[in-house]
Amino acid sequence: MTRDDKMFVLDNWNWEHAAHARQDAESLARHAEGAMGIVGDYRLNASLATVSLPLLSWSPLTANDKCLAFHLRSDMQFSLLARLVYVISVVSTAWSNPTGEHQCRLATPPSSTFPLLDDISIETLHALFANGSLTSVNLVHAYIERIHEVNPSLRAVSEINPDALKIARALDDNIATKDQMNNTAGSYALVGAKVSRESSIVTRLRDAGAVVLGKATMGEWAQCRSRKASSSHGWSAYGGQVLGAYYPQQDPSGSSSGSAVAVSIGLALGSIATETSGSIVNPAERGNVVGIKPTLGLTSRDMVIPISIRQDTVGPIGRTVKDAAYILSAIAGKDSFDNWTSTQPFDVAPAYVKACNFLGLKGARVGIPRNGIDYYLDRSTKAVMVAFEQALQTVRDAGARVIEEANFSSFDAPAFARNSSIVLDTDFVGGLANYLASLSTNPHNIHSLSDLTRFTKADPREEHPDRDTYVWDRQLGRNLTSTSLESFLAYQANLRMGGEEGVIGALDRHKLDALIMPTFASFHLPAVAGLPIVTVPLGFYPAQTPLTMNLKKTMVSVAPNIPFGLAFVGRRWSEEKLISLAYAFEQRTMVRRKMAPYIRPTFELADQLEPTDETPYKLKVQYRPPVMHQPRFGQLVMEKTLGRLFLVRSWIWSVLGLQQSLL
Repeated sequence: MTRDDKMFVLDNWNWEHAAHARQDAESLARHAEGAMGIVGDYRLNASLATVSLPLLSWSPLTANDKCLAFHLRSDMQFSLLARLVYVISVVSTAWSNPTGEHQCRLATPPSSTFPLLDDISIETLHALFANGSLTSVNLVHAYIERIHEVNPSLRAVSEINPDALKIARALDDNIATKDQMNNTAGSYALVGAKVSRESSIVTRLRDAGAVVLGKATMGEWAQCRSRKASSSHGWSAYGGQVLGAYYPQQDPSGSSSGSAVAVSIGLALGSIATETSGSIVNPAERGNVVGIKPTLGLTSRDMVIPISIRQDTVGPIGRTVKDAAYILSAIAGKDSFDNWTSTQPFDVAPAYVKACNFLGLKGARVGIPRNGIDYYLDRSTKAVMVAFEQALQTVRDAGARVIEEANFSSFDAPAFARNSSIVLDTDFVGGLANYLASLSTNPHNIHSLSDLTRFTKADPREEHPDRDTYVWDRQLGRNLTSTSLESFLAYQANLRMGGEEGVIGALDRHKLDALIMPTFASFHLPAVAGLPIVTVPLGFYPAQTPLTMNLKKTMVSVAPNIPFGLAFVGRRWSEEKLISLAYAFEQRTMVRRKMAPYIRPTFELADQLEPTDETPYKLKVQYRPPVMHQPRFGQLVMEKTLGRLFLVRSWIWSVLGLQQSLL
């Protein structure tokens, strides 16, 4: 094994398991020292954790505005995480790189006793915090440095709390303060707006000692503004264009794009996102991370900017199933401000981390709804399906029984797409007006969707008409409300299609614990029926995969090394079972460790001095639209495409030479 090989092994070491016993820690230290000359005690019997949680669209921390750091006191619900710092990273993208050069590279292992931040787990950080190896200030400082390092390339973060370090110092004394950041949903229409109260989820975190570190982005208005070909996943006027970390100019999927990218490259330990239809699980699979879309009603949507009260849900993104389970336990529970949470069948949310069982697949019955998968197959999904079939064998080998052809009794994708359009359109018009009415400060006097549409069309920063308002125009043209008969009938039809004719029917007929599907095909029916999903890394597109561009032709949707996921889908309130199944699969495959991002920050916990309160951590929102002609990216695209069009090499290099001269 070469030195580089050993560095890669250490980079992908299972730090979480190493934290369980001192014997493992000593073995890890010996391994690291032998491989790289790293000396020192890893001190994995201590106790710290940092988590990044982007909070999506129904809260003062809006869909684009997602990031929070919090510290759990020893008297809180996590007995294991006696004093836990969660750095919740909701990232809004908007950064212009003046040089056009990457300011970060593949990380090299740290020359110290700390594990890498893009591989570290909650339990390991918990350990480091407990024995005094780290402080909240150190941790916040490290994440901020990493954000600054990678932002010029991936545009993942738009705002950092100017009081973050002061709050982190107070946090060590169990004192929390409020942030001063915008809550924009990615739109300039809400810059400067203030809410009358915090979202209930943020309040839960603050009560546990939370600090908002910064804001992270997803698609403007949760991708609920433009037709697909007119805009792009993860773009917002205020935040800019989020890019994925596994291929140059990668489409991050959406709409909680920044939340997944931040977690994937270690800008935070975990994140909070929201999903109306695919907005947690799709970015999670493209970021090679874990996403949990909870049952509708498990987490509060109070003061989260809404798309649809009948579909929106708030859930975690983490690098491991266990980390995501910890976060879910922190945010789940009943809330008087969100009636839907009153349907929970328990008074106290479960400790979901207890469901993380290596033997979770043993004796389980999982079914494959082939007709719900086949509808979405195309040329780009062939590699995914090969990996999916291999995953099924892993599931069988783990002791589960896989039921083939556990099909939906009715699967009419165009019908539920039409019904969903009616439900979302009518919900958004009324829900947005209610949210806007709750603002204590509304500097642009936006009180309705009509006001928002006029503002967006008039402000050049919103890039209209290049990015149209097709969805809003359609919504205003319906002249319906969420209580209209047409809206009610569309919703009832979707409940049937997602429930007894879809997921619930398949589960009941075959006496299944869960359905198992490629993530790309998993989210449609659970979205309309309010059912939970857990997605875990499944694989990566192989080296010879042809490039596929997004509909706007500005980003790469499919290419070598881009990740894809495996989803477990279940009944309402079945998160514990889904987490158990997902954890068992994850631990047997460890797919996340098999491919590194092409770009990641290099700043690590060992690289810092104690920061001062005066350390300048202000991100200027200065967005420059992404271009397709970066030298490396342009050559990759043109070599792939022109190589198929022209057999004469001189043609290719003539065009490449012209392209290079234009840069």
